[in-house]
Amino acid sequence: MPHPALDLILQRTSVNHFDPSFSVDEATLAELVRYASEAPSAYNFQNWHFIAVHSTARKAQLCEMAYGQRKVLESSATFIVCGRLRPHLGLRDALKRFQDTGHVDAETVAAMVDSAIQTYADDAQMQRDEAIRSASLAAMTLMIAAQAMGLASGPMIGFDPDQVRAGFDLADDELPVLLVTVGRPAPGNWPRKPRRPATDVLAIV
Repeated sequence: MPHPALDLILQRTSVNHFDPSFSVDEATLAELVRYASEAPSAYNFQNWHFIAVHSTARKAQLCEMAYGQRKVLESSATFIVCGRLRPHLGLRDALKRFQDTGHVDAETVAAMVDSAIQTYADDAQMQRDEAIRSASLAAMTLMIAAQAMGLASGPMIGFDPDQVRAGFDLADDELPVLLVTVGRPAPGNWPRKPRRPATDVLAIV
C-alpha cells in the first residue's frame, strides 16, 4: 500500500484564494517551521531563516512589496523564506549537537568546516546558489507539512526583494528567496494543474 505521504504530494496545489476569516495560531506557525527545518542542506548548514508575517499591519506592508497580490492579505500568514549567505561561518555551531551526541569527533568537524570554507568563503556565486537551494528545499518541506496539517499553501516569487530586505530588517547575509502563503482555501481556486508524465522529464542512463 502506498505511504500516505505520497498522497499528500499528489493532493498539494498552489492556492491563490484564501479565506480571510480563518486564522492559524502562532503555535501552528512554529510547528510548520519545525518540520520545514528537517529539510536537507549541504554540510547540514541549515542556512535558512523564516519570517512568519502574521499581523494585519505587517501583511498589509508585505502585500505592497508583493505588487498588491491579495493572497498576502487574505492568507493566515505568509512566510518570507530566506537563505543565508556565508553558510560556512555557522557550520561549527550547526554540527555541535551532532558532535556532542558522539556521532562525529572534533577532528571530523574541523575537516568539514575546513572543506566548507574552501568551497564557499571566496565564491559569492556558490554562496548565493546554496542559499537558494537550502531555502527552496525548506519551503517545499514547509508546504508538504502544511498539507499534512490540513492547510493550503502557495509559493510566490512575485515580490520586490530589496523592499522586503529593508522592510523586514533582514541581515546583510539573508537572501529573500520566496514567499509561502498559508491558510484555508476559499472558493474560486483552480483545480490542481496536470503535470508532465515522467517519460517527458526522465532520462535513465
